[in-house]
Amino acid sequence: MKKTSVVKKVLKYSKPYFPYFVLALVFAVISVSLTLYIPVLIGQAIDNIIGPGNVNFENILQILLYIIIAIAGVAVFQWAMNHCTNAISYKTVRDLRKDIFKKFNTVPLAYIDSHPHGDLISRMVNDVDAVGDGLIQMITQLFSGVVTIAGTLIFMVSIDVKIALVVVIVTPLSLFVAAFIGKLSSKRFKEQQILQGEISSYVEELVGNQRVVKAFSYEDRAVEHFEEYNERLYTVGLKAQFAGALANPSTRFVNGLVYAAVGIFGALTAISGGMTVGGLSCFLTYANQYTKPFNEVTGVLTQLQTALAAAKRVFEVLEEPSEVPDKNLPAVAKEKTGTVEFKNVYFSYTENQSLIENFSLKVKPGQHIAIVGPTGCGKTTMINLLMRFYDVKKGEILVDGVNVKDLNRSDLRNKFGMVLQDSWLFKGTIKENLKYGNENATDEEIINAAKQAYAHSFIMRTPKGYDTVITEDGSNLSQGQKQLLCIARAMLSNPSMLILDEATSSIDILTEQRVQKAFAKIMEGRTSFVVAHRLSTIKESDLILVMNKGNIVEQGTHDELLAKNGFYAELYNSQFAKQ
Repeated sequence: MKKTSVVKKVLKYSKPYFPYFVLALVFAVISVSLTLYIPVLIGQAIDNIIGPGNVNFENILQILLYIIIAIAGVAVFQWAMNHCTNAISYKTVRDLRKDIFKKFNTVPLAYIDSHPHGDLISRMVNDVDAVGDGLIQMITQLFSGVVTIAGTLIFMVSIDVKIALVVVIVTPLSLFVAAFIGKLSSKRFKEQQILQGEISSYVEELVGNQRVVKAFSYEDRAVEHFEEYNERLYTVGLKAQFAGALANPSTRFVNGLVYAAVGIFGALTAISGGMTVGGLSCFLTYANQYTKPFNEVTGVLTQLQTALAAAKRVFEVLEEPSEVPDKNLPAVAKEKTGTVEFKNVYFSYTENQSLIENFSLKVKPGQHIAIVGPTGCGKTTMINLLMRFYDVKKGEILVDGVNVKDLNRSDLRNKFGMVLQDSWLFKGTIKENLKYGNENATDEEIINAAKQAYAHSFIMRTPKGYDTVITEDGSNLSQGQKQLLCIARAMLSNPSMLILDEATSSIDILTEQRVQKAFAKIMEGRTSFVVAHRLSTIKESDLILVMNKGNIVEQGTHDELLAKNGFYAELYNSQFAKQ
């Protein structure tokens, strides 16, 4: 992605705020005009100091009043210009952040699964902020710089054309220096932003799993690994900052040459009577003003390079293809019977490693299907395909006789109530977390669902009952309590079909027995898929699918599979051999 392309994309986001651009430009013109008028007043004041005992104090006092008014005007209009540029920047950043968050919710789940979450967060927070900071600097320098250069040129030419040509010819050298250094440092700043994302990802990972870190006494090694990341960032950052920092002194050196040339030529002109001493003073000030924008641009070159590198990372996410959109006229199932059929399904997460091959299965309405097998055999993958978190490579999946690809995703997913092994709760009250499954549920329905899930008793023991605030990720609840809330949430949604993926893995045996009874009640008449490692929980299933390496190797009831004395019997006996 080229720099010019990145800048165009950022400016496209700023386009809706064009009125702020216009106002900022107007305020910049007024501010710079007053700034350039001040040297003229100073020159006039100097020319009123004719010699010893010959000073026109009356004129000087009047000129001083004008200077004070001009300085006050510069301050007011400079503030107004900064207010407009800040508005452009903050509104653009707001839109970028909003769109990148939307993108996280529309990209395929495969994209989220294949990227470190800390890095994605860093792009949304740190990189977008860097873009905003760079945008402020770019607009400020652009407006004030262009107006300052144009204004000083006009004033200098009006005073002396020859000296003005000297300034115009020598000054562009600073641009060549800045461009060379910018190209040199660009790669370093890109590396710096990537490493910042890696550090964010590592910290997010370690902070979120501190219990595991402490349980395995991994603290020292965690610090060592962090120091490795930090040292790499320090090295790359130092090189980037060093390369960026070369620009400002280099251009200032060139501008010093310009100032010296103006001083020499101006002095010779003043001696020969070509201009007054006040005029020379004014010209020297304009020479400084003319070179000032070049100095300021190179002074913030580091920030601009960081912003460009950050913007590139932001647009990499924004330009990531979204998941295949729903059809304009999605199909509607004529009957909500709860039939599910897999027809010759092929699927793999990576092209080089196949997982599910030629998988077929027909589930009748109201059947309870258990899916068992060793880790990595494809149990959860089946659920991902059924919910369209991932799409099949070949074949088709039918729900109520309709291909899931022809259904609206939200309609498809609303058919299922889902409880996962990883219980997810957000920061909010217990009631709000339960209503995540049905936002229109009444208090009576919420309490009834909690009672069915055997969660009501522990909820009432919390400080404020259903209004108790759960901290981020439910850290003030036990793992079992969190899972009970997730079960209650699924029950509250009152789905036509159920998916239970290791739903009782974190619950004690006594509570599990109670919850199984609750599941048995809620599963009555509903097609249900139960992924389980604990085989004792799926004995009563209508059909048990035994999977291995992505294929169904056995299927039948619990007794039928034991009688076969095959792979299922081997799994079952490995859990209950001692008994």
